[in-house]
Amino acid sequence: MLDSASKAFFNLLAQSTLLKHLGSRYGMRRPDSFARRFIAGEHVSEAIEAARAVEGRGMTHTLDFLGEGVHTLDEAYAATREYLEVIQAITDSGIGRGVSLKLTQLGLDVDKATAVDNLRRILEHAEPAGFFVRIDMENSPYTDVTLEIFETLWQQGHRSIGVVLQSALYRTEGDVARMNALGASVRLVKGAYKEPRSVAHQKMADVDGAYERLMKTLLTHGHNPAIATHDPAIIAAARHWTDEHQIAADRYEFQMLYGIRRDLQAMLAREGYRIRIYIPFGREWFPYFMRRLGERPANVMFVIRGIVSETR
Repeated sequence: MLDSASKAFFNLLAQSTLLKHLGSRYGMRRPDSFARRFIAGEHVSEAIEAARAVEGRGMTHTLDFLGEGVHTLDEAYAATREYLEVIQAITDSGIGRGVSLKLTQLGLDVDKATAVDNLRRILEHAEPAGFFVRIDMENSPYTDVTLEIFETLWQQGHRSIGVVLQSALYRTEGDVARMNALGASVRLVKGAYKEPRSVAHQKMADVDGAYERLMKTLLTHGHNPAIATHDPAIIAAARHWTDEHQIAADRYEFQMLYGIRRDLQAMLAREGYRIRIYIPFGREWFPYFMRRLGERPANVMFVIRGIVSETR
């Protein structure tokens, strides 16, 4: 995880129209293109192929159809139709059934009621087919409304859903207690967004410390929590806590991102832990890709070399 200034820099790059154009032109051009280290591809067929490989290594997965911040109702309806096509393609393929989505992808910035209707439409197709749908958390201005929508659908009987919470935010301890009281599954992450000092920890040590405290609460009192991290120290702390408190391995899972710390993924799977891999795909991959770079500076030179070699 980077310091505050570096995270702000990469979030700014994620919004660059020029870089997005260059990335779209070159990033997925070849099977060994630089972006494919972290993105399965632009099409669901490529994500399904990646999912089969993950299953072959003894792990489960969630397909993450990338997209966020649509600006019109037509775009929101189009994204919803695409999600329904993704759900059908996954069903037809026979792979494990899990997807994640963002509410801004479904029109939250345009009209809240429409976003809720679009999400409900997706759930009405996904749940009868045995899918679990994870509602991703975006930056802090969306936290309240995301949890409100989640709770509304939960109370309406949609139980094959979960939500994401970020340890970087001061408020998350209360949100964890709120979700535990509901009986909902929480995916705990550190948080990839640049957040102001008024709402979020700014130092890595504080974010990590909050993550460990929240993780222990979820492991002890949560409902099938997802410990989403690539941090070996935090994973070791989770293993120690579950051993010490005799928490069975089927009561939680570790989650990691496609292309990141495959060695750690394989080691945990060999030792019998449940591992789920988030597999991102889609045409709108560039903002996600830049946030991943922002979390690991060593990746930057790898990408720059890739761009230079592919544009020659």
